[in-house]
Amino acid sequence: MREFWTRIHRWLGLVTALFLIVSGLTGAVISWDHEIDGWLNRELYDTTARGPFRPPLELAAAVEAHDPRARVAYLPLGFEEGHAAGYFVQPRIDPATGGPFKLGYNQVFVDPVTAQVRGQRDSTAISLKPETLMPFLRKLHYMLHVPAMWGTDRIGWWIMGTVALVWLIDSFVGFYLTTPRRLRTRKKDAPAQHRKPATWWSRWMPSWTLRWRAGGYKLNFDLHRAGGLWMWPLIIVIAFTSFSLNLYKEVFYPVLSLVSKTTPGPSALVPLAPLGTRIEPALGFGETIALAQAEAQRRGWTTPLGGIFYNQRGGFYNVSFFDHATHDDSDGMGLSNLYIDGRDGHVISSNQPWHGTAADVFAQLQLPLHGGRILGLPGRILMSLMGLLVAMLSITGIVIWARKRRARVVNAHRSSPAAPARPREKTA
Repeated sequence: MREFWTRIHRWLGLVTALFLIVSGLTGAVISWDHEIDGWLNRELYDTTARGPFRPPLELAAAVEAHDPRARVAYLPLGFEEGHAAGYFVQPRIDPATGGPFKLGYNQVFVDPVTAQVRGQRDSTAISLKPETLMPFLRKLHYMLHVPAMWGTDRIGWWIMGTVALVWLIDSFVGFYLTTPRRLRTRKKDAPAQHRKPATWWSRWMPSWTLRWRAGGYKLNFDLHRAGGLWMWPLIIVIAFTSFSLNLYKEVFYPVLSLVSKTTPGPSALVPLAPLGTRIEPALGFGETIALAQAEAQRRGWTTPLGGIFYNQRGGFYNVSFFDHATHDDSDGMGLSNLYIDGRDGHVISSNQPWHGTAADVFAQLQLPLHGGRILGLPGRILMSLMGLLVAMLSITGIVIWARKRRARVVNAHRSSPAAPARPREKTA
């Protein structure tokens, strides 16, 4: 039985290894994505103008006036002194071709005091340039930059979600393989009265240790086994949340709804139009913001307005309530949302952190747990180290497989019958 599970662990590990190396290394970096992005692109993020902020809709109008081919899809509703406001845009339809304009960018940075456009970038670009490095790594981490095809843009999410599920299963298999086979006495041939029974823990304890002086292959093996054991609970959390976030609509939420009461979100209530199409709203940003403010006041929400996004395929607005000064550190647990229909203004669904059923709160916790931000700065440091550990476990696993494969090839060659020697020719 153990041989069977060893084979399972070997092949599941090899299938996921390269994916986990990529996601581990990128995850270690994007734990600090906002800080690194701001440091690399100060000309985009930092502003020198001081004074009262312009109204959000006025800034949105300035973005669209700067390039009439673009329309604002997301606009922030709160600003920070000394920081530019980031607007996401989508291309309008080109009357000459009937297709969307090719903008070459999807994000615009505006000084919230002067309404001056400071710069723009394509956050979906596959590029290592400073202005696109962090968006590139983020997208590489969760969906590998797999392009939209066959009418969906979810293929990359499915790939990484499936890898995470396989990794989750393999983590339990690997844990099982570290446990002792069965208890044996330490001195098998000693008389019964002198035998010293080995405890289960004493036989398992070597799996938790590192033979630093052994070096080479033995140390590599210990790093793989002991590293996985010591961090196994965190590995399970990361693997599970990777699966739940990437396959949320397809697997996680449907299964969660079967075992517990859930509050459906807009993705479960609103069918999306085909990829590349747009449902024109009857309500604009201004009207929707007013409706959201009134609804939030009725509900007793005190968190300030943070931003508004129009989902063109769903035909609804997502109005977010959060504090811009702390939002990057909460990873969603300080974020409330109202989803408002863009045609008639009714509230489709809502989300408020730490509210709802137990299943709702469990679903809300997936992203903060995955990024470690639920523990604040220590959690982010921990998840950076875990990213490196995941990459190390994958690399050491490949080394173990390569070493054993080479040994099997050598043994097979040695055990194969030698080719018969050619008879010598007789000489006179």
